[in-house]
Amino acid sequence: MLPAGYSTAYELIGKGGVVMWPIFICSIIALAIALERFYTLRHIAIVTREFLELIRDALRQNHIQEALQTCDATHAPIARIVKAGLVKHNRPKNDIREAIEDSGRLEVPRLERYLAGLGTCAQVAPLLGLLGTVQGMIKCFAAIENNKGMVNPSDLAEGIGNALITTFAGLVVGIPALVAYNYFVSRVDTMIVEMEVGASEVADLLMMHRTDEGE
Repeated sequence: MLPAGYSTAYELIGKGGVVMWPIFICSIIALAIALERFYTLRHIAIVTREFLELIRDALRQNHIQEALQTCDATHAPIARIVKAGLVKHNRPKNDIREAIEDSGRLEVPRLERYLAGLGTCAQVAPLLGLLGTVQGMIKCFAAIENNKGMVNPSDLAEGIGNALITTFAGLVVGIPALVAYNYFVSRVDTMIVEMEVGASEVADLLMMHRTDEGE
């Protein structure tokens, strides 16, 4: 939503001054990251649920090779985590869990991909807005000095406009970016827990079949 009197984003940027351009760039970057992470994490969540069902069915029938083939055919973090445990299915349970945990730690940065950039945009945009405010105030004081204190409101309009518009733009970009960043961080944490639980269940199923065979 634009402030009253500004019909286009381009006009708003023009009135806000040069600081509006980096704020605008921050908005584009933040939006791109938010859309990419939303689609990617949603896809991973769907694949994870379907993948774990296939793995459970294969392991209940003790089809280790079939489970490994399912891992190879699935391009998702959970597949790589589970495969790390499956390749050590004939090793002690602690070795299986350790392999799963090591693989899980490698997958965390992939789930958090680009989130640092989103967080940076959320922090930088309001600061750029503050910079624009300072710039606008400097223009106001310069106008007062040039006119030796005898100024009309119109003489200060440009500086005040710069200050208010950049502050407005910085907050409009920064607040949604911060909300999106916190949401995705929380979503990643939840997905990590879900994958750890699923991988732990796989380890338990492997040990269960080994015990049955031993009996």
